[in-house]
Amino acid sequence: MQEPLLASALRSACERHASRTALTGEGEALSYGALLDGAAALAKRLVAAGPVAHEPVLVRCSNHPTDFVAFLGVWMAGALAAPIHRSAPGDVVRAIQAKARCPIAVDLLAGPRQDIVPQALAADPDDASRAARRRMLEGGALVIFTSGSTGTPKGAVLSHAAFQGKLAQNQRLLQAGADTCTLLVLNDTFSFGIWVALMTLMQGGRVETVSRFEPRTFVEVLHDRGITFMGVVPTMIRSLFGTLDRDALIEAKRRMSASGRLQRVVIGGEPLGRQLSAELRDFIAPAELFDIYGLTETSTCDFVLLPKDYPSHPGSIGKPFDGIRCRVVGADGGTCAPGATGELQLQTPYIMSGYLGDDDLTRAAFADGWFLTGDLATSDAEGFVDIVGRLKELIFRGGNKITPLEVELALLRCEGVAGALVTGLPDPILGQRIHALLVPKPGVRLSAAALRRALSGHLERFKTPDSFYVGDTLPTGRTGKIDRGQLQARLADGVLHPLSD
Repeated sequence: MQEPLLASALRSACERHASRTALTGEGEALSYGALLDGAAALAKRLVAAGPVAHEPVLVRCSNHPTDFVAFLGVWMAGALAAPIHRSAPGDVVRAIQAKARCPIAVDLLAGPRQDIVPQALAADPDDASRAARRRMLEGGALVIFTSGSTGTPKGAVLSHAAFQGKLAQNQRLLQAGADTCTLLVLNDTFSFGIWVALMTLMQGGRVETVSRFEPRTFVEVLHDRGITFMGVVPTMIRSLFGTLDRDALIEAKRRMSASGRLQRVVIGGEPLGRQLSAELRDFIAPAELFDIYGLTETSTCDFVLLPKDYPSHPGSIGKPFDGIRCRVVGADGGTCAPGATGELQLQTPYIMSGYLGDDDLTRAAFADGWFLTGDLATSDAEGFVDIVGRLKELIFRGGNKITPLEVELALLRCEGVAGALVTGLPDPILGQRIHALLVPKPGVRLSAAALRRALSGHLERFKTPDSFYVGDTLPTGRTGKIDRGQLQARLADGVLHPLSD
């Protein structure tokens, strides 16, 4: 059997850079030689444990250096890696296993004789489903699970060809090298974190892993570990600016600037917003910020706002990469004129093979060969695209359609607001009312009356939240992105209490 693409590329890097350090973190350091040796040993044991070729293997991960030993070992065995966090609750594991049907689970931190565990499988599906599954998994590298609109996990199957192609695309943009030191604070159970690390490893650079994001530790690691490149999501940056006071941020910026090590930052996963974008660019200067947009289903990173385009298009996700086509489609099915809002749809060579165990969901994700992103967008005459919301997150208040993102961005322009999350809840009179959870900046007390006055200069009146709430943090999901569903649940349970005027 020919070695899969990602296994071959990573093996080659390990052989070229055997004596160099590949991964550090959690008190462990792995050379490229040790990475390859560990992966080869794991691959042999996987093959001996049972038939795993073209089957998904459940890989327990937590941003530990050995997670990448597991990935490479699984690929060398001809299997697909289905990463899941070590802390995932039992119900989540069972829901994922019901879709993935992994014959084996791997956890390299579990100790000898416990790191490879056979998994109980439900009854075989019918012949047609079994054949569809085989076709979908053929040539597959990863099964990445994301939460669907119902909260049920859906597993996107990404092929070696698609993911390796996306790595090559991102390498052309970001130019990682053997002197690159990458901070992996993104979760390595998801595409964004995986490609950030693999792109570095395939060039002989070093990956510094951090198991969880903590603002004060984060700025220390940036300075002390000689980080030159990192990927982050906006939630992390909002937390950073909302936790550290002005003096601490000034000192962190001074130390980073003095070291001159940080060169490039990639941010994505959710819209960045103009104010946060400006603040982050100032904080990391002279390092460059690349604002990307992409989806798990497209191997991430479909659009990029280049640093040179930021001054003229500060709110944009930029333009699609070469080879990726996009269109904005209105409710009538026609392509929208520049400036009009519609659904963003994509055609890309890096598309998923499908959702594992969800044939109907796979078919529903496409229309006439276009992938339906579910994101509302506009484009301009130059081809720059702006994301303005999500189709399924629209708030219908008094006959008006309101995107939570527009309200959130306006709230972030209000003095003293570090983070904002907006949702709609049913209302017998208006259909829905708008509810906003805010994280204040350190030392700030927010009032509903002051917020309404401030918003009057940024929003139409019908888009102003009906109720404001204050919290220490915004709820996030397993990816580190904000989770609107958790906010709705908290509001429904009466956990949050509105600000008074």
